[in-house]
Amino acid sequence: MKAAIYNKYGPPNVITLAEVEKPRPKDDEILIKIHAATVTSGDVRLRGSDFPPLFWLPARLIFGLFKPKKKILGHELAGSIEAVGKNVSKFKIGDHVFGTTTMLKKGSYAEYICLPQEWKHGVVEKKPENLSFKEAAALPVGAMTAMFLLEKAYLSLGIKKGRKVLIYGASGSVGSYAVQIATRQGATVTGVCSGSNFEMVKSLGAENVIDYKKEDYSILEEKFDIVFDAVGKTTKSKAKKVLNTKGAFVSVKMLTKEKSDSLKRIKNLAEEKKLKPFIDRIFTLDEIVSAHEYVDSGRKRGNVVIDIIQ
Repeated sequence: MKAAIYNKYGPPNVITLAEVEKPRPKDDEILIKIHAATVTSGDVRLRGSDFPPLFWLPARLIFGLFKPKKKILGHELAGSIEAVGKNVSKFKIGDHVFGTTTMLKKGSYAEYICLPQEWKHGVVEKKPENLSFKEAAALPVGAMTAMFLLEKAYLSLGIKKGRKVLIYGASGSVGSYAVQIATRQGATVTGVCSGSNFEMVKSLGAENVIDYKKEDYSILEEKFDIVFDAVGKTTKSKAKKVLNTKGAFVSVKMLTKEKSDSLKRIKNLAEEKKLKPFIDRIFTLDEIVSAHEYVDSGRKRGNVVIDIIQ
C-alpha cells in the first residue's frame, strides 16, 4: 500500500511517499481503508521535533531520540472497514468510521491502518451519517480538545455553561470548534484572530471579534469568565488581566484526554447539525509535502484535509 513516511526530523520535505506492507488485523482489531486524514498542529510538531525547551528531551525520548519511531504521521482519519479480527464485536465489515491514531506506531497518512476496537490512547466510532469522509476526518482531535478544555474551565467555575468566553486563535481547528461548542452552550463568545478571518469566526457563532495584529486583548476593559488559548500562543499572565476574579484560563498546552464517550458526543453534535468542521484546503496524499508547507506557513484556517481515496 502507499504511505507517506519520514525517517528523520525536519522540514516538510523529509516526508516521502513509499510502498509499505498492508497491515493485517489482529483478533481485536479492525482494518480500515482510509478515505481521508488531516494535517494537525501535532503532526507538524512531531515532524519537525518542534517542542518547547522544557519538553524537548522528554518528547524525543517518547517519539524517538535521534530519529522518529513513528514513521507514518497522521492523528485523524475517516474510512471504511475492510476486515475485522475474530474477537471484534463493535464493528462489522462495511461500517464507515472515524477516529484517532494517538500513540499508535503508525498514523493515518496511508491507504490502510489497523486499529483496536477499544484501547486506552485513541478512539474510533461510526462516522456521523451526515458528514462526508473528509469532514469526519477533520472532527476528532480539534473537537474533542475544545470540548475537554471548555468542560475543564466550566468545572473550575462551578458551572456547566454560559458566561463570557474569549477564544484566542478562534480561526484554527481547536478554536473553530471551541467557538461553536461555547456558543451552543449559551456563552457570549469573543474570538481573537486575524482580520481576514473575521467573517469565518462570526459565521461559527462568535458575537465579537478582535484582530490580534491590531489590538492586544489583554488591555480590554471587558472582563471574561474564560480565556481559551486555542493555539498555545498566549499566557496565563496575560489572560489574568481580562479574567474575572474567579475566571478560568485553559490552553491547548494542557494535557487532554481522548475518550470514546467524548467522540460519541462529538458525533451526536455533528448529526444534530450543532457542530461542523471548517475545511480550509484539501490536498491529495501525493501532495502531503505541500500540505505540511501550508500548515507551517501559519495561514491555515480550521482544518487541512488529506484526500487519500479520490
